[in-house]
Amino acid sequence: MTTSSKPLAGLKVLDFGHTIMGPCAGVLFADLGADVVKIEPADGDPTRRLPGFAAGFFATYNRNKRSIAIDLKRPEGQAVVHRLVRDADVVLENFGPGTIERLKCSWEDLRQINPLLVYLSMKGFLKGPYENRGALDEVVQMQSGLAYMTGPPGRPLRAGAPVIDILGGVFGVVAALSALRERDVTGVGQKVASSLFESATFMLGAVVVGSAVTGGPMPPMPARKNAWGVYDVFTASDGGQVFIGCTSDGHWQRFCDAFSFDEWRDDPRLTGNANRCEAREWVLPELERRIAKLPLNVILAKCETARVAYSRVGRPDELSIDPHLLANGGLLATAVSAFGGGPLVGIPALPVEFGEARERPGLARQPPRVGEHADEILQAAGYSEREIADLRSAGVLAAVVSVPA
Repeated sequence: MTTSSKPLAGLKVLDFGHTIMGPCAGVLFADLGADVVKIEPADGDPTRRLPGFAAGFFATYNRNKRSIAIDLKRPEGQAVVHRLVRDADVVLENFGPGTIERLKCSWEDLRQINPLLVYLSMKGFLKGPYENRGALDEVVQMQSGLAYMTGPPGRPLRAGAPVIDILGGVFGVVAALSALRERDVTGVGQKVASSLFESATFMLGAVVVGSAVTGGPMPPMPARKNAWGVYDVFTASDGGQVFIGCTSDGHWQRFCDAFSFDEWRDDPRLTGNANRCEAREWVLPELERRIAKLPLNVILAKCETARVAYSRVGRPDELSIDPHLLANGGLLATAVSAFGGGPLVGIPALPVEFGEARERPGLARQPPRVGEHADEILQAAGYSEREIADLRSAGVLAAVVSVPA
């Protein structure tokens, strides 16, 4: 990365994050150039040991960070954090309600040490009757109505990615950067917060308004009344699938030209999007039948010629060979073992560009082993080699762990 793609260089962040929301906020800071120190439990972030669907969490959200593993349940471990926070700019955490207070690393504890600190707390809920509840991504997808909108009627369905955890982390970074900007003016830090539930409700704002405008609840997406005449998934003769969206008259006319649907191009019943929506009952089955006669590559070529919105229906694992992502730093070759090292996999980079060269933030540091950078972190904070050795021998500071116990 060049300097232009490290806009947060010089910021120091202490990252207490675990699972997704906290580590996601931390990786945004790290990818953008901040020095992010991941503070793990003595036996490592529990995310390192998650199986199945969660097996990729650690590698995805912890690149470009340094790691120190501390027993925060002991006063000696808490004292280490108190020393590190002296020159930190940001502390971030997403523990359950009351946990960070028990560990003596709350906003009230740390602000006494560093009045310039920006303290980002990411929880299930912001201030209100629910604020002391624990929450999970899937819980708030159900609670907010997002799962209701995603699944067919009567079958609420979570999204296929942890969208609320990620959005909560992103909103947390927005809040923290805003507080840092305000610190430039006031000379003091502050506590900021983001949450899962409110992030989910923000996503549903247009649905809330739509319900008010139409005078009733909006139906789930699979049962919705479509807002465009053609906005659907079609199956090709070879079994491949493609999504096609025609959202304007120009789209429709070029689509008909490319597919030789001459009788439809100027049919007055299909002139204008409103008419095409009304005609979906008879047009869509016939369109599905016609497209089903063509192989996928022909359909894609015709859609490209028509300059309509379209895409083959893909799988996430296919992103590793996506030519667009491969072309300009869209995938970062990341070691994916949850305990450090392992095979390299192309993980999507932050979806931002910087400067006239349109550079993407890159990979400067692989996801760390447990406690990998403890010595350098503590030495920079003024600890002697003897003090570090004493902390380690007392079990306050974990030894570097490269494989699961």
